[in-house]
Amino acid sequence: MRFDTLDQWLDWQTTLHPKEIELGLDRVIAVWQRLQPEGLHSKVVTIAGTNGKGSSVAMLETIYRQAGFSVGAYTSPHLVHYNERIRLNGVAVSDQQLCHAFEAIDQARGRVSLTYFEFATLAALIIYAAEKPDLVILEVGLGGRLDAVNIIDTDVALITTIDLDHTDLLGDDREAIGREKAGIIRPYRPVVLGDREMPHSVSEQAEQLQAEVYLSGREFDFDLHKDGWQWSGPDSVKQLLPVPDLSGSKQLVNASAVVMVCQLLQDTFPVSWELIANGLQQVRLPGRLQWVPCKPCLLLDVAHNRQSLETLCEALDRLDCQGHIHALFGMLRDKDVAAVADILGSRITSWYLLDLPGERGRSAKQLAIALRQAGVNKPINCFHAFPQAYQACRDEVHSQDLILVFGSFLIVGEAMGYLDLLT
Repeated sequence: MRFDTLDQWLDWQTTLHPKEIELGLDRVIAVWQRLQPEGLHSKVVTIAGTNGKGSSVAMLETIYRQAGFSVGAYTSPHLVHYNERIRLNGVAVSDQQLCHAFEAIDQARGRVSLTYFEFATLAALIIYAAEKPDLVILEVGLGGRLDAVNIIDTDVALITTIDLDHTDLLGDDREAIGREKAGIIRPYRPVVLGDREMPHSVSEQAEQLQAEVYLSGREFDFDLHKDGWQWSGPDSVKQLLPVPDLSGSKQLVNASAVVMVCQLLQDTFPVSWELIANGLQQVRLPGRLQWVPCKPCLLLDVAHNRQSLETLCEALDRLDCQGHIHALFGMLRDKDVAAVADILGSRITSWYLLDLPGERGRSAKQLAIALRQAGVNKPINCFHAFPQAYQACRDEVHSQDLILVFGSFLIVGEAMGYLDLLT
């Protein structure tokens, strides 16, 4: 074996490929076919979109585990531990499983250079091929058409919401981005479109492939009720369900699409309405509007694009904080700082900015300049590491204030690790 520990494998992977992100399937398909020419033996749900992917994965995973099915779930990025990306029946895979998978990939790739994300995707697929769970849920990392996850033909595709993000790679408007997300759709197979205002490019792709389209607001829908919410679907089916145990104003949008996926899989994986309700009530998703009751209170969220920032802003308004809001914040270089200033600038009393490493990273000082240029005039403090930033913030705030940790997964993950919040 090339390396003995997971950390050694991961450090090496970051240096192997010249680019941190390189969209395209040729390299990863070639390696996958050498590794597993017969493919996966599990049913597959693939989820793409700008926001709501993680919530949708978590709801589906919880529902089908409640129903007694074995489930593999692949998500990215991780918050604290790399192993979080690849789960079997709700449990992260072990270091040993990952090291063996990486060794197999290394042996099979020959001279093919793979990115960090491609290694992760292939590792997940190798492990699922060996373990043969009933259902595999794959979350697209970036886009859809050229994302490594898309080497697998999905049985049901789910596209959540479409917003501007990764515009340097996916296009600078919703139609272009939608076209990339629609790459997960397969001919004659069902696709659930969870956004009522889905770009036309998605529907056009589905029509060209003669896919079975289930569009929110048309084939299925939802309405709020005093005792929860009502899902309505094909054949005049209606069902009252509990609100998912996830924060955020968009969770009913996500849950409605998830229920549609469950209905499409009923012949293979029958789940009762009671089990769907139980799954929605028991779902957990760390790092998304995660409230930590203490003094001062903490709120953690990985919001980093306009749509998710607006959801965060709505959550802050509902909290009705009696004190000031202080932000611990970091953002990658390809993210929209102007949107942060526009949506949250007036609500934040002081900023504690953090360096982010890597090819796409942005230093706290660079971020400070960008915030000033976007019109933020509140106090800004720059730090190299989370512990120093957090302590400096704690020294200045009052017990009735709120500390908001948001932005990159890297920042929220570091906070959760430091504060021991991942359970």
